[in-house]
Amino acid sequence: MQLYSHSLTAYKRLATLEVKVGDLLIGNFNPIRIQTMTTTDTMDTAGTVAQAIRCIEAGAELVRITAPSRNEAENLLPIKNELRKRGYHTPLVADIHFTPNAAEIAARIVEKVRVNPGNYVDKKKFETINYTDAEYLAEIDRIRERFTPLVNICKEYGTAMRIGTNHGSLSDRIMSRYGDTPMGMVESAMEFLRIAEDLNYRNIVLSMKSSNPQVMVQAYRLLVQTMQQELGHCYPLHLGVTEAGDGEDGRIKSAVGIGTLLEDGVGDTIRVSLTEDPEFELPVCRDLVKRYNNREGHAPIAPISQLPYSPFDYKRRETIAVDNIGAKQVPVVAADFREASAPGLKPEHLEAIGYQYDEASDKWNIADQAADYIFSDTILPFALPGTLKVIIPYTTWQQAGDKSKYFPSMPVTAYLQEGERSAVLNLVEVHSQELPSDALLQKLQNDPTAVLCISAPHNQHAMPEVRRFIMALMEQRISTPVILLCSSKTTNMDEALLHYAIETGALLLDGMGDGICLSPGAEQPYTAERMARINTIAFGLLQATRTRISKTEYISCPSCGRTLFDLQETTARIRAVTNHLKGVKIAIMGCIVNGPGEMADADFGYVGSGVGKITLYKGKEVVKRGLNSDVAVTELINLIKDNGMWVETSN
Repeated sequence: MQLYSHSLTAYKRLATLEVKVGDLLIGNFNPIRIQTMTTTDTMDTAGTVAQAIRCIEAGAELVRITAPSRNEAENLLPIKNELRKRGYHTPLVADIHFTPNAAEIAARIVEKVRVNPGNYVDKKKFETINYTDAEYLAEIDRIRERFTPLVNICKEYGTAMRIGTNHGSLSDRIMSRYGDTPMGMVESAMEFLRIAEDLNYRNIVLSMKSSNPQVMVQAYRLLVQTMQQELGHCYPLHLGVTEAGDGEDGRIKSAVGIGTLLEDGVGDTIRVSLTEDPEFELPVCRDLVKRYNNREGHAPIAPISQLPYSPFDYKRRETIAVDNIGAKQVPVVAADFREASAPGLKPEHLEAIGYQYDEASDKWNIADQAADYIFSDTILPFALPGTLKVIIPYTTWQQAGDKSKYFPSMPVTAYLQEGERSAVLNLVEVHSQELPSDALLQKLQNDPTAVLCISAPHNQHAMPEVRRFIMALMEQRISTPVILLCSSKTTNMDEALLHYAIETGALLLDGMGDGICLSPGAEQPYTAERMARINTIAFGLLQATRTRISKTEYISCPSCGRTLFDLQETTARIRAVTNHLKGVKIAIMGCIVNGPGEMADADFGYVGSGVGKITLYKGKEVVKRGLNSDVAVTELINLIKDNGMWVETSN
């Protein structure tokens, strides 16, 4: 069974060719490398050198610098010389868009050049072009003619190359033939890779970036499969979610996309693209990569003979509806208060998960990100908000007076025995180290009230173990809904965020999971702050996987030397006035390179088009061009209002 990794059950890195970038080796089972990109003006030699040093000292093993024209490409030499003079020998990567002549200059100076096949030769005008096969082949010949000089320079100077496809900047030619798809992304890169192979040049790394983790993951998987089938070998892969944004959302989105692939051994170098100073990306990269140190040798997982789903196309696992869980309903969020319920839960405890009690009016205020269920060890001594339901141990549930709000949870052994059950919902606790027994499968087949709560508490390789258990359900056509229980043992919430995002996000991207419960872990003391953060993470990762939308989504590029305004400040300003627009997607792009194409499926775009000048988009259509930046945010709000997507805040 040829897939996109060596195994979906036994952790092993994907075998790739070895690429030399200066003195750094990438691929061929070398350590997963971490990198970032400067945000300074490349013509500011001192500023770029200073920022590069901060990145290197924060752990960057490669530093990428934009070179949008000949001038910036030529200025890479004094930047490199100054870094070497100060004792820093970290390889530099020139980032090229639109300008082959800049790439050819940079390839003689730095250790690696990145080209985007979507705009290196082709132009993007959002036109649909109907090519005959002969016309299409003529276009490939045109690419070969324009790309060959760069390949020859790289061969002569020992320069590495990254062929970096971006979902949002696919050429009109690719879009016309393949559409806005992962396959189009793969073919865009393969056209350039075939030319390089013909020229006997293999010092290449590839990437398939998207602001949508689902598209990104599918594209990398397809690329691996395509290289294996067509070439018989794989090139190293650089992983990243482009325009991930800032803060918690950016970290969640990056962890979901990058982590899903790393879990299966795919990926040789990574970058976490945040709308923050670049040195803040490196700690996140380090925390991601260290999860896979010593991962081999984990507890065994049952092998797979045939996949019961496609890893290249999203389709949610078919399940029945059990109350508000499963079928086509959005995944539910359950908050784990079991450790906190021993001393007694009070109404104020529920504020952390989106429920605020107003004593004067005797009413509950319910937030957009309010959990649907809570796990508790006890029956609560107060009346519950109307939308909240409680899952309690089976023996405690038997004593509950209101069985419309309380539902039982029980281990498999208890579930298989006879006894009183809820007529609506019965939660069955499952550890995934053993595949479901025949007795369990048979009972689930005939039970319209069961929901499985699956965890893998004993395996370092937990996500694939849970995935394998769900595959067993799919193989037997069991349509029982599943809640994913993920517990974190760390007190460091930044690391816990990555853990939650990868362990559950990877499954949600493949359509597995009808709910999530992120547990603080029995070792962690209960605090309202921790529970509130976990609740925010839960809704954030559902948003990142596009399975439940509960807030505004921002597609924000990480800034670079091409950026034409203060991206961090502007993102904060736009977020401050639009963060109540649930489900609206707003792209904030520093320049035209990260402009209409990179905005992918955003509803509205705010794009730098000149120094202090902004162009506004609705989708990929220009609405207002050349606005002064001091009025552009107001005009963005007016644009959202004109399109009927604005709502006033309740404050």
